[in-house]
Amino acid sequence: MSTRTDALDAVVFGVDVQSGDVRGDTPSYALCVFDGTDLERTNVSYHKLLRRVQETEPALLATDNMYELAADKDDLVRFLKRLPAQTRLVQVTGEQRPEPLSRVANRHGVPYNSDPMAEAEAAARLAARNVGSAVRAFTDRTTVKVSRGRSIGKGGSSEDRYTRRIHGHVKTEARRVASALEEAGLDFERSVTEKYGGFSNAVFTVEAPISEIPVSGGRSGDTRIEIEPVERDGIDFEPLVTRRDRVFVGIDPGTTTAVGIVDLDGEPLETWHSRTADMATVIEWIIERGRPVLVAADVTPMPETVEKIRRSFDAAAWTPTADLPVDEKLHRTRNAATANDHERDALAAALFAHDDYADTIERVIRKVPRSADRDEIVGEVIAEDVSVEAVLRDRAEPETGAEESAGPEPAEPSPEQRRINDLETQVDRLQSHVEDLKGRLDTKDETISDLRDKLSDAKREERTEARTRREVSKLRWENDRLEAELDEQRRARETLEEKLERLKALWKLDHSNFADVAQEGLTPVKVIEKFTVEAIETADAAYGIAAGDVVYLRDASGAGRRTAERLIEHEPRLVVRNGGISDVADQLLFEADVPVAPAEMVTIQEVDELAVAREDDIEAAIADWADRAEERSRSQNAAMVDQIISEHRADRRDADPSELLDS
Repeated sequence: MSTRTDALDAVVFGVDVQSGDVRGDTPSYALCVFDGTDLERTNVSYHKLLRRVQETEPALLATDNMYELAADKDDLVRFLKRLPAQTRLVQVTGEQRPEPLSRVANRHGVPYNSDPMAEAEAAARLAARNVGSAVRAFTDRTTVKVSRGRSIGKGGSSEDRYTRRIHGHVKTEARRVASALEEAGLDFERSVTEKYGGFSNAVFTVEAPISEIPVSGGRSGDTRIEIEPVERDGIDFEPLVTRRDRVFVGIDPGTTTAVGIVDLDGEPLETWHSRTADMATVIEWIIERGRPVLVAADVTPMPETVEKIRRSFDAAAWTPTADLPVDEKLHRTRNAATANDHERDALAAALFAHDDYADTIERVIRKVPRSADRDEIVGEVIAEDVSVEAVLRDRAEPETGAEESAGPEPAEPSPEQRRINDLETQVDRLQSHVEDLKGRLDTKDETISDLRDKLSDAKREERTEARTRREVSKLRWENDRLEAELDEQRRARETLEEKLERLKALWKLDHSNFADVAQEGLTPVKVIEKFTVEAIETADAAYGIAAGDVVYLRDASGAGRRTAERLIEHEPRLVVRNGGISDVADQLLFEADVPVAPAEMVTIQEVDELAVAREDDIEAAIADWADRAEERSRSQNAAMVDQIISEHRADRRDADPSELLDS
């Protein structure tokens, strides 16, 4: 049963295409305005329909096909954006696979014929009874964007002041919007783009539908406010009322009570369990999810708790011939998600019960007319354990009672009456066939519409891909051009490097004997880039480090014991250091009598990896080191004597007095 009302407190608009097509020609619509009592019928254009909706702000805008108002899904989203916040678009014929309007109208006792105005009236009356589903393209979230209301182009000498003023106004307006949202108690997130003097824009994502936003959109002076709902991933539907369908219920009682719900098609709907719920809570949970046709248990006989719940619904009972084995329950519920063994047992009971009644349900469906409520009749047949014919006869009795009371039925119809009956039966069959064909036609129309949408999307994607291919071709051409330039630069660099190497070779050939350099009052210097083992070995491999060479450490920091020992092995005449040297390395070099001088004392001239220094500077640096070494030795010897005296005195203080007298 559906909880439906005969009329709404607000106005309902029913529309149907009168002529034209929204996808091409300018359409006109049959409009029926229904307030629950009075009807207004008129013909309007598409734009006038929108104006009437925006002026009247009806609660529902009802139609039998939403694509009579929009050419495609994108157009439908734009149409929904133009509706007032409290107006909902309703498709009265169902959701993704709508039924023919005639069938829905007949089912709910609403007058119908194929005239567009009559179809518009039928749609309005059905929506007023809460028949159909609301079309939804937006979530319950809204974006509020505060941005500049003016362009900040070239402004001459006052451009900075002009820009600062506009950005300041945007920031002030953003604060006003934030205050309004906070006063309304709405949760929101804010994202701002800071610019010179304030904000260029501020975007608020509000956790509320657009109808609850306490600010209005529009342009005011230097600022603009745009308010838009957040779109869903696609179009979906929401029933105007929640229909409580007939269901099979399985219950597993005990310390933990579990319930499983299965629909009449045998599909698991929901499971639930609780350790604290009483019987009233269990019954209330079941009522919220459907009307039980049958209550089942997985053991025999039915537990008392399950029996009490079954009697409260006046539902049929089902128990297995023997307790259901665990392996069978596991196999039957393998495709369903359950939280624990109790939910599994409850759901298994409902599924096995449905398996037993599957043939009965199929037989009832075959015999039930299309216009009848299938679920209701199936529920009565199972719950009351009666035949489908008896249920159909009981439902038909109120309609035929008056005719039966008029007098006794003739014993045997005349040939003319039999012919009339045959023709009526044929008409009913043909009408049913026509309705089926209309339903198939509507389905095909929807398929065509979907295919058109897909074709439009495919064309758009093809255009995008074509643009992408053109851009890729341009980028490849530019890449080839740059690679050609790079190759030219590389060849030029290689030519210069070869020329440089030849010059170096010639210079080395002219100065291959470093002693020649010494004859000119200069001393060759071997350059080591860093005071590391790797750098020492690299320099030794490049031009050799022999005993008596002057070594220049371009970076003397960070050396350890192993590095210092490696340099000492070459027995350099002098080590010229640039920067500080570690204490460990300094001590090892001192102990090995290797002179060390700062780079400031020696003027070094470098040509690539080759370097020379004046012999006078070298000798002065060595003499300076010798003076410092002598002073350092004296300091160390004095310190050593002081330490020996201190240790001796300490030993005497710690010794026994008698031992001192003996000594």
